Amino acid sequence: MVVGVGGVAVGAEPGAGRPGRAAAGRPTRREAARGLFASVVALAFAPVVAASRPSLPAGGPSGGPADTSFDETYRGRRIRGALVPDARRAADDGEWQVTVDGRPLHLMRRADGTWLSMVDHYSSYPTPLAATRGAVDEMGPGQRLRDPAPGPAGGGHLHMGGDHGVRA
Repeated sequence: MVVGVGGVAVGAEPGAGRPGRAAAGRPTRREAARGLFASVVALAFAPVVAASRPSLPAGGPSGGPADTSFDETYRGRRIRGALVPDARRAADDGEWQVTVDGRPLHLMRRADGTWLSMVDHYSSYPTPLAATRGAVDEMGPGQRLRDPAPGPAGGGHLHMGGDHGVRA
């Protein structure tokens, strides 16, 4: 055995005896390519793994009544919301009727499943409760929601302009 300067046996340095390995301990091109390939494969399978996991209900892991209603005081305001089932839709779908201090707040469901409100329509929230809290945050302390505009006689949806669509 030959001992070099520093008391380390010659040939026992890190990286010694491995052909193609740089003296500074840097990986070879082949090792770097393998690492890159492994990362690409992991990224390719990430959506498949995420889709295979069961999603949690909107109320949290326990499910229950939090899925269909809420009633709380948030930042000094009374917020209430209830899911009103719609017979024309699936059993878990419906329309949320939400109020802030007794005044209605309109919520909309986005295509990706998140929620937005008419007060804070630039942000998306995971649940109707979070969207309502976001609206309260956006309103500020001295502001209130406006009363909704009166609808057409006999109810129905408000729309601007004349009648649209194809008539038979």
